[in-house]
Amino acid sequence: MDYRSLARLNHIAEPYMIYVGQVLVVSNNNNDAAVVRKSGPTSLRPNKNHSNSNSSALASKSAKVVAPQNQKRYGQNQRVVEPEKTENITINGDVRQWQWPVKGPVLAKFSSQEHGNKGLDIGGALGTPVKAAAAGQVVYAGNALRGYGNLIIIKHNDDFLSAYAHNHRLLVKERESVAAGQTIAEMGNSDADRIQLHFEIRYRGKSVDPLRYLK
Repeated sequence: MDYRSLARLNHIAEPYMIYVGQVLVVSNNNNDAAVVRKSGPTSLRPNKNHSNSNSSALASKSAKVVAPQNQKRYGQNQRVVEPEKTENITINGDVRQWQWPVKGPVLAKFSSQEHGNKGLDIGGALGTPVKAAAAGQVVYAGNALRGYGNLIIIKHNDDFLSAYAHNHRLLVKERESVAAGQTIAEMGNSDADRIQLHFEIRYRGKSVDPLRYLK
């Protein structure tokens, strides 16, 4: 099924945010509608103008219908354990050494607090090249997520994503494959009060401290 058809059927607008535990209809036959409970990476901060304004409530409500024996599978009541890190490879992640996306002063570090900073804020000058921290495929390039400005999200494998926010200009497109160290954007201050790069690494949908992975 084409993802756009799935989005229309479930009244999900761009950029097509879905949530752990959310029930998705995959048939337009109201008498015998099939559903799938989709597990996977948690979205970045959703746009407050998203047409599905009750999506958070839906995620909470639908999560209750997941059978107890499936809760671990769907990520409920499950503590995400980060893989061990070695010098050249991330165990169970198959991501070779992460690279710094840009050189500059760290303005704010990662915080594990509920409303804390979920990545690194790195300072720099307007137009500074922003580079992919590891090889992967661009799964999002746009500015629909409020608070992130011009944003790029790269999927590295089934476990890892990285995100690059507040860019001045995006230089890659969705579905484009990128190499580690490839320039993907120019640093800027879109949706930010100063020029900076907000950089996140997500492991199985959970934000993790990038400093654990960067050289």
